[in-house]
Parts: sequence; C-alpha cells; structure tokens
Amino acid sequence: MIESFTNLIQEFELPLSNPIPIFSLVLFIILLTPILLRKLNIPGIIGLIIAGVIIGPYGTNILEKNSAVDLFSTIGLLYIMFIAGLELDLNEFKSNKNKSLLFGFFTFIIPLGIGFPVCYYLFGYNFDASFLTASMFATHTLVSYPIISKFGITKNQAVAVTVGGTILTDTAVLIILAVIMGKSQGNLTSDFWIQLGVSLAIFSVIMLVIVPRIAKWFFRKLESEKHSHYIFVLSIVFFAAFLAEIAGFEPIIGAFVAGLALNKLIPASSALMNRIEFIGNSLFIPFFLISVGMLVDVRVIFSGPTALIIAGTFSIVALSSKWIAAWFTQLIFRYSKAQRQLIFGLSGSSAAATLAVILVGFKAEILDENILNGTIILILVTCVVASFATEKAAKMIVIETENDENGDMLKPTVHNEHILLPIANVLNIEKLLEFSIFIKDKKSANPVSILSVVSNNEEAELNILKARNKLEEFVKQGSASETNVNVITTIDHNPASGIARISREIMADIIILGWPQRSGFIEKIVGEKVENILNNTDKTTFVCHIEKPLVLHKRIVIVAPPLTEHENGFELWVHKISKLALELSIPILLYCNEASEKAIRKVFKKAKLKPSIEVPPFTDWEDFLILSRHIHVDDLFVLVSARKGATSYISSLESLPTKLEKYFATNSRFIIYPQQYNANSDQYAVYTEPLNKGIEAVQKISKGIGSFFK
Repeated sequence: MIESFTNLIQEFELPLSNPIPIFSLVLFIILLTPILLRKLNIPGIIGLIIAGVIIGPYGTNILEKNSAVDLFSTIGLLYIMFIAGLELDLNEFKSNKNKSLLFGFFTFIIPLGIGFPVCYYLFGYNFDASFLTASMFATHTLVSYPIISKFGITKNQAVAVTVGGTILTDTAVLIILAVIMGKSQGNLTSDFWIQLGVSLAIFSVIMLVIVPRIAKWFFRKLESEKHSHYIFVLSIVFFAAFLAEIAGFEPIIGAFVAGLALNKLIPASSALMNRIEFIGNSLFIPFFLISVGMLVDVRVIFSGPTALIIAGTFSIVALSSKWIAAWFTQLIFRYSKAQRQLIFGLSGSSAAATLAVILVGFKAEILDENILNGTIILILVTCVVASFATEKAAKMIVIETENDENGDMLKPTVHNEHILLPIANVLNIEKLLEFSIFIKDKKSANPVSILSVVSNNEEAELNILKARNKLEEFVKQGSASETNVNVITTIDHNPASGIARISREIMADIIILGWPQRSGFIEKIVGEKVENILNNTDKTTFVCHIEKPLVLHKRIVIVAPPLTEHENGFELWVHKISKLALELSIPILLYCNEASEKAIRKVFKKAKLKPSIEVPPFTDWEDFLILSRHIHVDDLFVLVSARKGATSYISSLESLPTKLEKYFATNSRFIIYPQQYNANSDQYAVYTEPLNKGIEAVQKISKGIGSFFK
C-alpha cells in the first residue's frame, strides 16, 4: 500500500516525465483554453502561448522541453508553413507577385534599417551582432495564420501578398545568418557561395518538378485509398523539411515549398484538405504554440533593468517597423484599413525563424545573454499583439465581404442553392459527388441531394432499401469534406420523369447527370433519358464525363455559343465553372464571341471572382472540330449548349455531344444546358413548340431506322 502510494507520488513529481499525463495535460489545455478565453474576447492562440509560459520550465515547471514536446512543436511549426503554402491562391499570388516582392522588400529593409542603428549605436554591439540582431527583426512567423483560416479569408489578396513576402523575408534572413556564421568561422569563400547556389537549385528541382509528378501519379493510381493520401502528404512535408535542412536552409522553408508543390492537387473543398486542417488545427499547431510559451523566461523581467530595457526596445522596434512596412504597402496598393491591419497582424508575430537566428548566434558567441532573453520576451509580446490585430482585422474583412455580397444581385439565390445528383450507375458517383462539393456554395444550408429512381414494380420497396444502402457510404464522403449529403429514393415508371418530379419538389437549382451510355435502337425510339430530363425540366443541367480525378486537370476549356449570355442560367454556370477553376487553381481557356466574353468578364467582376482566363477568337461552329488542335489530354472540356427553342440554340449544337464522345474520348467533358426561363415564371418550353416536338420525334425514329439498316 505504501509502495503504491509512493509510486503515485513519483508519477506527479515535477517536471512530469510520464508521457501519458503529459499528453493528457496538453490536450486539456488545448481543449479548455480557447473556450475560457472566448468569453473575454481573447484569441485562443494567446491563451495557448500563456498556458505554455505557466506550465513551462520557467513557470511552474510542470513540463520541460523534452524530445516528445520538441517533436510535436516541430510538427506544428512545419504544419503552419505547409498549410500557408497549400492554401495560398496561386493565381492571386502570380498576378500579385510584384506586390509580394515589394512587401517583402519593405518588411525586410525597414526593420533592418531601424534595428541596426539601435543595436550598433544605442546598445553598442559590434557589426556582426548588430546586423544579425537587426535581421531578426525582419523575420516573422505566421503564428496568427490559424485565425485567418478560421474566418475563411485565406484567399484575400492581402493574405497572398503577406505570405509571399514572409517566405522572401525569412529566406533572405536565413541566408544572412549563413553568411554571418560563415564569416565568423572564416569560411566565407567562393566555395561557400557555389555550394549554397547548387544546393538551392537541386532542392528547387526536386520539390517543384519531381515531387508534383510523383504526387499526380500517386493520386491517380491510389484514387480510392483516401487514408493513404494523408500519409503521403505528411511524408512529403517532412521530406521537404529535411531536404531544406540539408540544403542549408531552415526546415520551415521546405514545408512551405511542399505546400506550393501540392497546392493544385489538394483543392480547398476536398476531403483531404479538411483532414489536413482538422488534424493540424486540433493537435499539432496548438502544441507548437504551447511550446513557444515554454521558451519565455519570466524571470528576465526581474533580473535587472538591462534585459528589460533591451526586451522593451526590441518589441517596440519589431512591431513599429512591421506596422510601417504594412502602412507603406497599404499606401502603394490602395488597400483598406482592415487589409493593412491584416498584413501587420500576419507579419507582426516573431517566433520560429527569429528564435532560430538568435539561438544560432548565441551558440556561436556572436550574441550575448541579454539579446537572447530580450528576444524571448519579444516573441511573447509580438505574438500577443499580432493575434489581437489579426482577429480584429479578420472580423472587419468578413463584415466588409458580407456587405459587398448583400449588395450583389447574384448572391441571394446562390446562398439557397440546391444541387441534385441523380444516379444511374453507382460506379460513377464518387467523381460526380466530388465535383458537386467543389462547386457548391458553402453558405447554402441545402445539402447535395443524391437521387435514385426505382422502377415501380413488385420489388420496388426492396430495391429502395438496396439503393439506400448503396448510397449511404457517399454520405460519409460528403461528411469528410464537411458537406451535408442527402439521399433520396423514389418510385416511378420512368427514371426521367422521377428526376424531373423530385427536382421540382426540392426546388433544385442545378442537376448534375452522368454521361449517358451508348443507346440501342429501341432506346432511340422511346427517347433518350437525358433528353427526356432536359425536356421535362428547366433547371441548369450539367452532363458530366470525368475521365480522371479533377485535381489532375491543367486547364478548363469552355466553348460557348453566341447569345449564351441571354439565357437565364448564364450567371449560374459561369459562377460554378469559375469556382471550379479557382478550387483546382487552373486557368480557363474560353472560346466565344466578343459579346459573350464581355458578359462573362462582367459576371467575374460582379461576383469578385478572379480566375486566370484567356480568350482566343472562335466563331466557326460549323467547323467545330478545328478546336481539337488546341485541346490537350489534361484539359477539362466544357461545351455550353442550349435547349431547343432557347435564345442561344443553333442547329449545330445537336450533333456536338456525339462529336465530343468520338473525338475527345480521352478528355473529361461537360455539357451545360443553362436554365432557359426564370425559375419563378410559368413559361416552359413545352408551351412554345408543341408541334416541333412531334416532328422531332418522327425525325428521330426515321434516323434510327436509317442507321439500323445502314
């Protein structure tokens, strides 16, 4: 009994050594801290850092920096940088690369220009110590990036500019660190510069050329192995971090480049992205923030005036120089006050690279203990200030965005949109459901509805149960990406009439159909299912054949007929295809006339969509196959068609689906039939041409008989 009590007491000796209570304590901190601080309007990030100060070796000494804590905190830091690279809008980044360069220049040169005189003249340090410390002011870690993710504003231009500037700045500072270390050791020779250049070139080729190709092959070959996708991604992140370390850079650079390498292969709405963010934000990133707090030595404040003066001066220099850099960026690019504050909040926190620079300099005896202690206090102060600034700016930007959307006439219907996905073949549903999730408006409360129409016969009830059981697993697929998926089964003599009836009952905006299988002679006489659906509904309809995973496509090629902009469903399909292009980070190649181009660009501007778009001229619809010269195997081909009697209908559209299937068999291809009339109108195509329908039916039968004898 006494021995057991003694063992129990030993388990709670400080610092804790048993991994089970250590992990349990950290999880309780991660769970409770944000909940408790939310009532005080304090960002959860600050609570985690302060919790790290309290339980750390310089606080109550409940935890010490051991290998387990170091491992999890390292994973968390790499995770932050990886997610920053993964969520970066590459189209936005490319179009604003000059802005990122200029911001990177400001956020590097201004802290360096202010910090060096302070260290050299005010504190009397030598050139190497002053220059290295001043370069530390230029670094920043995206500690407050999880706040941006939480508010869903990662695609904002200010975020792209700041993240791009962060990488440029941190890379420059780490090169300065390598140069000063080489100088202090007497190794600053031509061999040093050659080795640095060669290692950087090899690292870039491996990460930006080889890794994306391996990833594409992996995702194509193991498309159904969803758990393997996450393990593969995590392996790439740590491999990249290791490569960067070998090349002479900090691992955080490698993690960010890994995010860039996989950016186009992991769309923001995918289940894989959801898993990456969920695990990172729930476990690894909070671990890193707690470990940052564990570095802070509160006793520095009471150790004497020198350390306190240095810490205060460092904090003022770091924050003021970052604010000035954000202010200059705002003035030049005419950003809003909220965007300026967002840039300051993201770039104002110092942690990983800052600590790396100072620790290396301290171990090499270039920097003294006062600078080390002052920097640790600086980390706490900047993380707290930057977190408050980021959260306030993020709220302001969300409010501004919502106000813009409320004033936009396109949005109100989109936020209540309902997508219907009728299924004939369960084998095709996964890719169609993924496409539906990508284009679905995240603010819509309606689910993606999967529909199965069962024949009305003696076994109808049994078939309904079988259909429901088959479709339930796809509800899980939707849940993995936080998309609500609803399963509907109904009985009808004719699948097409069942689909039309349900689409009206649930007030669907979009119907997504699989590409029809080849029909025989009897089916042609009775009538194609797709054509029956088009005749019986007036919803915007996508007919889809997805040859390969959507993330493996490199372009979206859209061909739109003249007057397509006059169809009622025009804005809806433009919005959805542009959303798909942004999700996949691929450009749009648009073939249409000048009037349609202007209308499409107007929709982009109105909805604040910024896909990369190229518009070569195209008018010869009779010689449609001339486009095959410009279509690549990795292109997603989108033909905008029209129902008969529609404003944009032309006779050549009738034969194009067959030509697409024949001449673009290896391509993924969509045919879009826009909504023809207003959804609230009582007008339908059936009223406009009853005689034509009979004539068309006779023509179809005669064609079928002719092809049969032929």
